[in-house]
Amino acid sequence: MHKKGFNKVSVIGLGYIGLPTAAVIASRGIEVIGVDVSQHAVDIINQGKIHIVEPDLDMLVQSAVTTGKLRATTEPEAADVFLIAVPTPFSDGYKPDLSYIEAAVKKVAVVLKKGDLVILESTSPVGTTEKISSWMSEIRADLSFPHQQSEQPDVQVAHCPERVLPGYVIQELVSNDRVIGGLTPYCAEKAKALYQVFVKAECIITDARTAEMAKLTENSFRDVNIAFANELSIICDKLNINVWELIQLANRHPRVNILNPGAGVGGHCIAVDPWFIVDSTPDEARLIRTAREVNDSKPEFVINKIRKVAEAFKQPRIALLGLAFKADIDDLRESPAVGIAEKVIQENLGEVLIVEPHIKELPNKLQADHVKFVSLSDSLEQANIIVTLTDHSVFKQVKQSVLQEKVIIDARGIWE
Repeated sequence: MHKKGFNKVSVIGLGYIGLPTAAVIASRGIEVIGVDVSQHAVDIINQGKIHIVEPDLDMLVQSAVTTGKLRATTEPEAADVFLIAVPTPFSDGYKPDLSYIEAAVKKVAVVLKKGDLVILESTSPVGTTEKISSWMSEIRADLSFPHQQSEQPDVQVAHCPERVLPGYVIQELVSNDRVIGGLTPYCAEKAKALYQVFVKAECIITDARTAEMAKLTENSFRDVNIAFANELSIICDKLNINVWELIQLANRHPRVNILNPGAGVGGHCIAVDPWFIVDSTPDEARLIRTAREVNDSKPEFVINKIRKVAEAFKQPRIALLGLAFKADIDDLRESPAVGIAEKVIQENLGEVLIVEPHIKELPNKLQADHVKFVSLSDSLEQANIIVTLTDHSVFKQVKQSVLQEKVIIDARGIWE
């Protein structure tokens, strides 16, 4: 048996969080079964390859598959630990959609045995960990669960939210502190033992509700701060002040650290998680709700600028630089840049040249007759309007001389 008593770990959901977590645990010599609804993802992983872009992950997966420590399948099977890392998007009206978690948990429930540990890693509204415990008990009346007030239930349940940065997932899985919330103190201790197998940083124990709220709080904190920067940029535009210079000057104060404004807020965390707090406490979460609304309205501000500039040209050729929600990654989830591109294309404001060096083809919704997917150099040559939507490193290397004759809308302050 492996140290800490974990022979086999199952990771449900092999996306941006699940696959790196599965590979890191497998690299510590524990057998890992990855489960995903996508047959395509399962087949690729079983060849020792990866279906997402993340530095160093390919080597880790290849090694884990080659040594037989990692394999992928579409249906859960027996294990000692089940780590649930499926998406938690929201549905209309910013309501958290727990259907992926519920479906995963109900499949896991079928293969549970006495002594197993179930850990929810998916970012969730407060109270979700208690829900998964009761969902499992409905299917497995033969087992006892922590929410049933049993002293020592057959199955332990905990919540341990991930807090990693795309592009640095492998390092951060190991080097970031982890908050571990159990439905009981024993649940938390058991989950902590698993994370200590691969986490070099501190594993801090709390209850499940606090752990759920901690993750939502971290991302809401960042959202509120970005909203402040985005609102400043809109105010400065009206007052004819260079916001980038303003922020630089204000940040010379020893206790001020204003973030950079952008085209909005994207990604599967900061643009989503604050709504989970708003949904739980709609009357109390006033600042958090307003920050979301400020950030959600920023793309329209950028589109307005593009509209105005395009009107001045007989044949506007608009280069949109970057679709990813942040620099130097391929992740387009919840990206404001994609929404802006969509609107510019729909409104037919001109010929659109899209540059995104981290993807191989445009998403279907951005394909149209007046849209070209081009290289950075081609866009700089052909466009008369250049809009920076993402601050990829490669964009920062563009020489000022190349931009002389162009109209620039720099939503990321790359060239200020």
